[in-house]
Amino acid sequence: MKILNNINSSADIKKLSIEEMNSLAGEVRCYMLDVISESGGHLASSLGVVELTIALHHVFNTPSDKIIWDVGHQTYSHKILTGRREEFKNIRRYGGISGFPKRNESSYDPYDVGHSSTSISLAVGEAVGRDLAGKKYKVVAVIGDGSLTGGMAFEALNHIGHIGNDVIIILNDNEHSISENVGALSTYLTEMISRSLYNRVRKKSMKLIKSIPWLGGYLFNFLFNVFSSFKGFIIPGQLFENMGIRYFGPVDGHNIAKLVEILDRVKDINSGPKIVHIITKKGKGYDPAECDPCSFHGTGPFERTSGERASKSQGESYSSVAGRTLAAIGRRDEKVVAVTAAMKEGTGLTEFEKVAPSRIFDVGIAEQHAVTFSAALASTGLKPFVPIYSSFLQRAYDQLIHDTAIMNLPVRFLIDRAGIVGDDGETHHGLFDISMIRNIPGFEFYAPSNGEELRDLLYYAWKHNSGPVAIRYPRGSSHTEKLNVNKNEEFTPGKIRILTKGKDAAVLALGDMVQIALETEALLKRAGISITVVNILSINPLDVTGIEKVIKSCGGFVTLENGFITGGVGEYIYSAIDPALCGKRLFSGGFPARFVTHGTVNELFKENRLDPESLAERIEKGLKSIKKNKK
Repeated sequence: MKILNNINSSADIKKLSIEEMNSLAGEVRCYMLDVISESGGHLASSLGVVELTIALHHVFNTPSDKIIWDVGHQTYSHKILTGRREEFKNIRRYGGISGFPKRNESSYDPYDVGHSSTSISLAVGEAVGRDLAGKKYKVVAVIGDGSLTGGMAFEALNHIGHIGNDVIIILNDNEHSISENVGALSTYLTEMISRSLYNRVRKKSMKLIKSIPWLGGYLFNFLFNVFSSFKGFIIPGQLFENMGIRYFGPVDGHNIAKLVEILDRVKDINSGPKIVHIITKKGKGYDPAECDPCSFHGTGPFERTSGERASKSQGESYSSVAGRTLAAIGRRDEKVVAVTAAMKEGTGLTEFEKVAPSRIFDVGIAEQHAVTFSAALASTGLKPFVPIYSSFLQRAYDQLIHDTAIMNLPVRFLIDRAGIVGDDGETHHGLFDISMIRNIPGFEFYAPSNGEELRDLLYYAWKHNSGPVAIRYPRGSSHTEKLNVNKNEEFTPGKIRILTKGKDAAVLALGDMVQIALETEALLKRAGISITVVNILSINPLDVTGIEKVIKSCGGFVTLENGFITGGVGEYIYSAIDPALCGKRLFSGGFPARFVTHGTVNELFKENRLDPESLAERIEKGLKSIKKNKK
């Protein structure tokens, strides 16, 4: 780490030669692997942009110049090189730095990001604000080819092409999508059109041609069209050119000398939007990640030499149960289809793809389209299932209402990563879905507490054809081993399940909070307090009658949910039951209306007093308070 240990800012990178920057790239990769092999994280994407990150900080005057990263999961080298090298050892850990850009963490992070396709919109807004204020600095957006499938990115491209402010967009292409006609001629043409002399001559020549009497306008249009057609044939960037954005590339994204050269030239073109197309390899420099970039996109701890992941023996995950069950249903019914927004592996759909490859649709990072597309599939008589992360479903809220619920179309939403997800933090916690969906008329909404219930709910949703259904479940263990997904227990909607009976208090728990409620019940039992634990299971329809009956039989009640208290199921229960019973409420257990940081699920539950020990203490205190008030 001879060079890396002396790098604390972009000013230090500017002093380096090309040879030294190449050595630095190797040191950054080595350091990154040392840390992430122990902690886990988004590895493959970060390995792929090491040279680009170094070149950007070498060429641009950061943090005065703004580098805006899309998604942000590829910014590990950016963090390491901008004064956070030591803090990087605790990345994504409770109390440590975030795995994504955070503006309160460093002046080198102009925006908080975590979701896809936002960088160009942010860059356009930043550039307009800069120009209206009469300031002079560069704005650079770095976006991957995957993020470019998001409609928001194209909305921003269309806008910047129209208004024409000075913005530089780096298109990081790691899918090897260069067409066959790209070669030496394309490389030569890219070098030519990015040179300052060419741009000055081009501008003056066009002006001179236009000034020719009678023929000037016609000649200008003819020459412009000939050059554009020739350039479009040679360079795969005509789409951007047609939108009013000058295209440069493709460039080898692992060749620092070439990157510095093209970025220096593009930086000196002070008018209009530009896009620089670079080609990178995801997982670059680490063989296991290069061979299997999908598995190393987001990884847990692993053995560095072999790439073998640390084994977990916590039972089958909810995502796996959902995926295997859906595959089993898909074998039985050819009308069953699966729709994913670029999260096929993460949501467990790989087995369904093997069973029905023609009935799975990956629409890219396009959640709005995924929902409306699925609504139309349902309208044709198909039975669409849409596995989607809770935090990403936020992007399609209008489509849930306007395109699905209003027409009462039977789309089945499998809301994965609901509740606290852990070390990815604020942008990825799934805390909003309960308050989002429980208020939409016609939506049935469920939250299983284990793998068996999830399996049974999927079978129920399959046969349910009278409106939309949503099923939420968390990241992690389903508290079951390998389930038999080819059979199921009959599910009755709108009924609570009583798991233990006690007279002192009732704990009404939703989804994964049922397991915590049972642990809390065991602790209170030792203290001589008897608890009724209720599995709510059905958010909508809500079993108001069953809940009221339980509350009447106990001294007090508590609601527990892995979501926000405001707009949550506890608030829903409180408003639905007989007002005479509301005085028995001890507290509503959930997360307050604030953004929750990153850390392990257990750490974040403990911070918010939702761990069994804290809950037992709160319940005991609440019961004492009720008894005192009665006196």
